[in-house]
Amino acid sequence: MKFDFKIDPLENFLKSISAAQLKGIPEHNAMALATTHNNKPANRIVLFKGLNEGGFSFFTNYDGRKGRELSENKNVAATFFWPHIDHQIRIEGYVEKLSEADSDKYFASRPRLSQLGAWASNQSSQIASFEEFENITKDIENKFKNKIITRPPHWGGFRIVPLEIEFWFGKAGRLHERYIYHRENMNNPWNRFLRSP
Repeated sequence: MKFDFKIDPLENFLKSISAAQLKGIPEHNAMALATTHNNKPANRIVLFKGLNEGGFSFFTNYDGRKGRELSENKNVAATFFWPHIDHQIRIEGYVEKLSEADSDKYFASRPRLSQLGAWASNQSSQIASFEEFENITKDIENKFKNKIITRPPHWGGFRIVPLEIEFWFGKAGRLHERYIYHRENMNNPWNRFLRSP
């Protein structure tokens, strides 16, 4: 992929993720998301679900650990890493909740079993056994038998509003290329500069 530092970073991101998809990289939309709680970091993989109003969108249970941490501290970092093409993208910014309409639309597109799971899972809470969770899921399945499954109020989307995006390209001898876009807030233009590897 030819990188053009002059164009908008979101345009470059779309080119990058498309290149990863064309390369056949499994879960090319996997994004490591870092949050904090009481100054303690936590990290996990979520699936990027598209750009939404200039932000990187993903969906989750608002009441789970991740959702609670995002409610407490909106500042986040995220990383895409595709070692097959020696490319990494780092994002720093803050989250905003997506609109209910956007969350409803995405929820309606999910497989039925995933929709049931959103109702059944009290995400991140302790359970006695997996069988207990399976039984809860069966109860939810019976509740929605022959019905459209609506989105639960505790489940929906966020978007990461980027304040810094780094495009990293791995090179021989660790002489990596690091292209940075940075802005102080979303209304400011992007500053562009390179960082030493």
